[in-house]
Amino acid sequence: MGRNTRLVLAFFSFFFIGLGTFWYASQSYNPLEKSQSIINTEDQVYRNRISDVAAQVSPSIVGISNLSRDGGMFAQDTVESTGSGVILDDQGYIVTNNHVVTGADSLTVTLADGNEEQAEVIGTDPQTDLAVIKVKVDNHVTPIKFGDSEKLVVGQEVIAIGNPLGLRFARSVTAGIVSGLNRLLTTEEGFLFRLIQTDAAINPGNSGGALVNLDGELIGINTIKIAESGFEGMGFSIPSNQVQAVIEELKDNGKVSRPLMGIRVIGEMSQEKARYYELPIKGGVIIEPVSGRAADKAGLKAFDIIYAIDGNEVATGLDLQGYILEKKAGDSVRVNILRLINAEQAQVQKRTVQVTLY
Repeated sequence: MGRNTRLVLAFFSFFFIGLGTFWYASQSYNPLEKSQSIINTEDQVYRNRISDVAAQVSPSIVGISNLSRDGGMFAQDTVESTGSGVILDDQGYIVTNNHVVTGADSLTVTLADGNEEQAEVIGTDPQTDLAVIKVKVDNHVTPIKFGDSEKLVVGQEVIAIGNPLGLRFARSVTAGIVSGLNRLLTTEEGFLFRLIQTDAAINPGNSGGALVNLDGELIGINTIKIAESGFEGMGFSIPSNQVQAVIEELKDNGKVSRPLMGIRVIGEMSQEKARYYELPIKGGVIIEPVSGRAADKAGLKAFDIIYAIDGNEVATGLDLQGYILEKKAGDSVRVNILRLINAEQAQVQKRTVQVTLY
């Protein structure tokens, strides 16, 4: 056999071996199947993690039954409402929503082991919709571990645990994400608070339950949801850092002391609106004084616009609230307002009013 023939045979041998290897590899490797396998594995890991967190946190969640009497002396009915709560420590302190315990003649707490205990109210804070109650602890209880709500990011996975529709569905678990941060809620007292928005299902009875991260740490207390027609997946929780601050004061004093002006925030005047209406201010907060309170006694009127406090410009309700909360009850503040004195001629007047906080 000549040298050229041997070279040709060697070439074709290597060619067909390489072709066979390529064909075999192409049959055994499918990118789509590998990608789907990775997705399935990650999904299973996520589901397992939710299961682990639920098992870890559920013992810290309690059911709360609020019994109150309705009607006259001879025709009284007992009204029951339910909510959720979270165990704070092994002494039996529990945090829940203020609206869960409001008006209760009797509070019954159902623990994860099925035991029922009568609870006493330690303190309430209507402004933040938080309350602390306490039960007698006969057996071991599992306190929740607090997380840092300041570290939350939009899109982060979270789990809500509570008792939707009462104890029949005790410690129901729903999963979702943080849909938004620093969502503003205005209370009836005019206070503004920043809330966590989540699409994890929060239903009636979930109030006072836990919103936790995937490390099993409490990062919020569930409080409300938007239940209007056409809205879905809009629940709100009180951030854990705010919860901790309120809890400590409720345990120590039974209430949270805040300086008040006695006003309700009914709107904000943006810089653009002020310019449009040719008002001599950069912006401000439209208020209504509470009858008989400090602002009313000092002479403030409905629809006055507060544009400065002690020389500090006020552009939003949060600005106004922030300046007031820096003071103490009994302090006097200088309030700069813009008042409409002639609606037909659109005449306004700047005034300065001294208001003593209470």
